[in-house]
Amino acid sequence: MKQFRNMIYPYVVWIFIMIVVPMLLIVLYAFTTAGNEVTTFRFTLENFTRFFQDAVFLDVLGRSLVIAVLTTVICVLIGYPIAYAISKRPERSNMFWVLIITMPTWINMMVRTYAWVGILQDNGLINSILGLFGIGPVKMMYTTFAVVLGMVYNFIPFMILQIHTSLTKMDKSYLEAAADLGADRVQSFLRVTLPLSLPGVLSGITLVFLPAVSSFFIPKLLGGGQYVLIGNVIETQFLTSGDWNFGSAISLIMAVIIMISMYITRKVDTDPAAHGKED
Repeated sequence: MKQFRNMIYPYVVWIFIMIVVPMLLIVLYAFTTAGNEVTTFRFTLENFTRFFQDAVFLDVLGRSLVIAVLTTVICVLIGYPIAYAISKRPERSNMFWVLIITMPTWINMMVRTYAWVGILQDNGLINSILGLFGIGPVKMMYTTFAVVLGMVYNFIPFMILQIHTSLTKMDKSYLEAAADLGADRVQSFLRVTLPLSLPGVLSGITLVFLPAVSSFFIPKLLGGGQYVLIGNVIETQFLTSGDWNFGSAISLIMAVIIMISMYITRKVDTDPAAHGKED
């Protein structure tokens, strides 16, 4: 047991240095004024009031939340049927399709997003194909469509894998019992499969919504410089404006929003066994 505890210490040190210390610095900067020396710091709420009193920042925050929710909903609507179809395949075929789904994630996300620039631009692949039918060019780059498409493409594997895992771990005896009680395939899906797969759906929602709401390089590449989300604002404050205090305040606001969303997700997540007892 003592040897096991000794093996944990390096991980605890790593977590403290790489996670805890940066978070403490963000909190410190968020509640202080700008200054290069410790003696110039003073605690204030100006950074937060500046954000909430500026309609531009609130508009960016609202747009970010809308894009993240839209991305998450699309990932659920597309990802669930794909995960369900894969889970119904034989085991060997099942693993093959899981490999196909995860293979794009082996490539750097920025490289994958750059590929969409060549596909969606005015003289790109899609418009070239549409041109053969006398259509176009259709404006797709630097639009909400391009941003949502890029986010869905990059984040949908997380949704599919979570739902697939939940479906494959489901006890098939419940479906057999439903069939014995006279339930057809639609009733079995709605009353058994869907409730039992909800934990996977909610896990997928968490894994898609969190990176989508804070993404900055996808809207930067596919949305252009005029399409700004909250992640781009944070990036600008740290790297361009050099206002670490205001950037930290926005980061802290987003952290609170993310924690609230995770809490809501956990509250919505219910125990399927409890439902079975109630029924």
